[in-house]
Amino acid sequence: MPLVIAIDGPAASGKGTLAKRLADHYGLPHLDTGLLYRAVALALLDAGLSLDDREAAARAAEALDPEKLDDPRLRERAMGEAASRVSAVPEVRAGLLLWQRRFAADPQGAVLDGRDIGTVVCPEAEVKLFITASSEERARRRHRELAGRGETASFAAILADIEARDARDAGRAAAPLRMAGDAVRLDTTELDADAAFDEARGIVERTRGSAR
Repeated sequence: MPLVIAIDGPAASGKGTLAKRLADHYGLPHLDTGLLYRAVALALLDAGLSLDDREAAARAAEALDPEKLDDPRLRERAMGEAASRVSAVPEVRAGLLLWQRRFAADPQGAVLDGRDIGTVVCPEAEVKLFITASSEERARRRHRELAGRGETASFAAILADIEARDARDAGRAAAPLRMAGDAVRLDTTELDADAAFDEARGIVERTRGSAR
């Protein structure tokens, strides 16, 4: 039976790093679904269109080119904020849903991380993780990440951005960020990357074992 691991959580919680490591460990393809929304936002900005143009955003989602998911601009801080805005558009989420489900249907399984994987995209996933951390710790991580890339931003500004994104992601009408009822919560506030991976891998193994 294919192993599908659904990983959700707020920005900078460490879910992306965990998803990549779990995918490598189990030899599964990985999809950072946040890149899809960033790509939609970037397509609008490149075309000189407003992020609030719902019709244009829906068209961009339908025409998404997976080859453009490697664009380094998608990793920039501003694109995270832009993606949060377009992800609140129901038509965008609907346009990307089938794309994500096709990815998850890989015969060998898959690891997907995002905001609504366990609740909407892959509600039947064998393993569901909800990764979280305090907003202050997530802001510190993002601050270190940006500094490592040579980008400058104050800790206060990053914290404000994270809290605003949390509120928008949890409060949107379409597929809000929430923990699936059968997901396992993992708080990484006090964990380094290796410890978080060990905890996550243990959850996967225990969940698979109980399913058998």
